[in-house]
Amino acid sequence: MFALMVPEIAVGQTREVRPGELKLEVSVEERAATPYTREMVLLTIRGTYRRYITRETLVQPELEGFNWSQLGPDTWREERVEGRAVKVFIRRMAVYPERPGTLTIGAFRHQLTLTDEGDDWFAYEIASEPITIEVDPAPEGSDWWFPVRQLQVSDQWSNAPDQLTPGEGVLRVIRIEALGATPEMIPPMPELTSPSGMIFAHPEKRLIQLTPEGPKTIAFWRWTIRPGNDVSAVVEPLSFDYFDTVAREPRTVEINAQRVAYGARVPGSRAEMAATAPAAPVVTEAVLPGFPALGAALAVFAAALLLGLKGRAWSGRPQVSDWVPALDPRRRALRRAARAGRTGEMRQALVALARAGPGAETYRARLAELDRAVYSGQAPPGDLTRFAR
Repeated sequence: MFALMVPEIAVGQTREVRPGELKLEVSVEERAATPYTREMVLLTIRGTYRRYITRETLVQPELEGFNWSQLGPDTWREERVEGRAVKVFIRRMAVYPERPGTLTIGAFRHQLTLTDEGDDWFAYEIASEPITIEVDPAPEGSDWWFPVRQLQVSDQWSNAPDQLTPGEGVLRVIRIEALGATPEMIPPMPELTSPSGMIFAHPEKRLIQLTPEGPKTIAFWRWTIRPGNDVSAVVEPLSFDYFDTVAREPRTVEINAQRVAYGARVPGSRAEMAATAPAAPVVTEAVLPGFPALGAALAVFAAALLLGLKGRAWSGRPQVSDWVPALDPRRRALRRAARAGRTGEMRQALVALARAGPGAETYRARLAELDRAVYSGQAPPGDLTRFAR
């Protein structure tokens, strides 16, 4: 076999390059319809070589009127064509026409270094034929033109949005995976709204992966959400449009509204206090004798005290710190964090105070005030020591 190959190799490696030994061509992926502006068009640059190649460089044209992306590194492989072994070069590209009309892709030039019969190197260049692409203008009627070959959207939450603990927030992440789109083609992150919730938007992230089928862009839209009152909030729905380039029709992504709520009734909230508060007493004039009047007054005081404590979320037996604020370790922790300027420790102490006990509703209001200042990127609310008091 080697003896049969020697004459062929010896004859093939000459300074003269015969027709058919080196070939470079550019092909456009077949499609059933004319592409619109900004719609992905796939190109394949293929070289077939029957000569030994020492070095090579592919020079692409200016691609005027196109945005483009190379889909991974160039590949070389060996194939057999008409029974003969050949070297095959392949580059995959995605181009995006920026205007309608007839657009021309110029010649690709492959600069090669070959060897002759004396094993000396010499330079040789081959070029592909220019090709033209017809492009239609993008359809009107959409706020954001978003042509995509395949789209996947997921709505993810860091924990159950309707089972939050008092003072807790939830992270919402909408993930968009678009095949055939570059990062700048993804619609801008929408504004998430709620009539009764606090929403803090995070900077969006966009990543790109290169696949043989085209660029795949992954975008993340993120928000931190908390109920704005003691019970729950409703986050309004979201929607955006895109164009399905496979089915050749516009589509709409709709993300439903979502309830964000605390999982149980918040101790000390206005709703709970209204449900458990005793009815207002009816005051009438009465004339009581001396000692019997004192006994009756003490009985009324004890009854009122029991009714006032009814519904409070006590943890175990009542503590002295529940009656003397200065002895409460949570309040002391709040004051220490304020004096040290540690906003995060202040928030932890406020969350603990807001869960139960006397004044929980007031602590929740102050916690919301602190969160608004911290999550919105503003400075802490005034002097921390005065705020803690």
